[in-house]
Amino acid sequence: MDTANNTENKKSGGILGKIMGWALVIVLLIGGGYTYYRYYFVFGEGVKSGYLNYAVKKGNLFKTYEGKLIQEGFGSAKTKTGPGISSNEFEFSIENDSIFKILELNSGKYFDLHYKEFHGTLPWRGHTRYIVDQVINMK
Repeated sequence: MDTANNTENKKSGGILGKIMGWALVIVLLIGGGYTYYRYYFVFGEGVKSGYLNYAVKKGNLFKTYEGKLIQEGFGSAKTKTGPGISSNEFEFSIENDSIFKILELNSGKYFDLHYKEFHGTLPWRGHTRYIVDQVINMK
């Protein structure tokens, strides 16, 4: 009789173990899928054109390359004093050293930059959701 109880306890422990194992696998898959979607899935990509305002390397723990493009034309700005006019600015991050060097040496020039947009930011990738990965044209 003692052997029958041990066998029954092992079976119920085995079923609970399988349920916990599958629950862990499901949680890991959902967490991995969310992480991929939030930080690595390319949400959009395109080209922005404008005059390069600056390209800098900054950060406390992770030194990243950041830049800002001033686009031609004007957009409406909502300020505390009421509606106004402001220039269109495109702030972006740069992962590649060689692209940063090109931008750093040519501040103030007109650029066409290809970028990828992500849903979230990673500290080692940059401060913005927009990552410039290619200089298409420089004037």
